[in-house]
Amino acid sequence: MARTPFGKTREVEKPYAIYRHGDWEWRILKTYQHPDKEKSNQYARWFVAAKSPMTYGSWEYGDTYATEIQQYGHLSLADAGWLEHYGEVA
Repeated sequence: MARTPFGKTREVEKPYAIYRHGDWEWRILKTYQHPDKEKSNQYARWFVAAKSPMTYGSWEYGDTYATEIQQYGHLSLADAGWLEHYGEVA
């Protein structure tokens, strides 16, 4: 199996992708599995920097289930590699 193309942690200013929903924003800084394996794993996680009304303008870092971000967020910015695996910017 190929290594995950997004396994190297990035800085918050240069994420692999940005998902948004209202005042919420998730910046994807790292993934733990290859995108093909994530499809069969409902518990696949992404390491993110998240900002919401509850963070008072600050970033909070941690793991989030990939399915939750994809279900509630809209892809608003991504690099070419991300688009290849996860689709188009809305």
